[in-house]
Amino acid sequence: MNFEAILEGLLFLVGDEGLSEKQILEILEISKEELNELLQKLEEEYNNSNRGLSLVYLGDTYKLTTKKEYKKYYEKLISNQDSNLLSQAALETLAIIAYNEPITRVEVDELRGVSSIHIVRKLVAKGLIKEAGKSDLPGKPMLYKTTKEFLDYFGLSTINDLPKLEEIEVSDIDDVDLFKTNKAEIEELEILGD
Repeated sequence: MNFEAILEGLLFLVGDEGLSEKQILEILEISKEELNELLQKLEEEYNNSNRGLSLVYLGDTYKLTTKKEYKKYYEKLISNQDSNLLSQAALETLAIIAYNEPITRVEVDELRGVSSIHIVRKLVAKGLIKEAGKSDLPGKPMLYKTTKEFLDYFGLSTINDLPKLEEIEVSDIDDVDLFKTNKAEIEELEILGD
């Protein structure tokens, strides 16, 4: 079993939240000595000048971070005009955070139905959201909220200027499997829903 590769994948998946020593030991089911060897090997691998990442221990967790010596290139990516456009997924994630802040990434994932880890990272890097403390939930996940830059980007004075969410009335139409419904049935359902 290649625990080095597994740990690298785990650290990539959890992103900014990182993994505690206890979590790694429980997941990999290895001894503390084996973990220390594994971390040392991984750290040596990342210390190689051919790698753009570093293994760091911050806030009682191990995390993968970008190397500081390449910071100017990362800043170019963030400041690039093309990268300033927000994808549909980013807008969806921002809306969830704005209407529910402060909120954890896991709660965002639950509402979206897909993982948002990379989108949250990009939104933090763009300055549209920020860390807002730790939740009281088990594991103390990070809370996120919108920033002044978010308000500026969308032309809002305060978060209270967001449009109010209207309650959606549930029609009498039963759940429909759109993959098995033909076009005429869909058009009829749309007319009934109006």
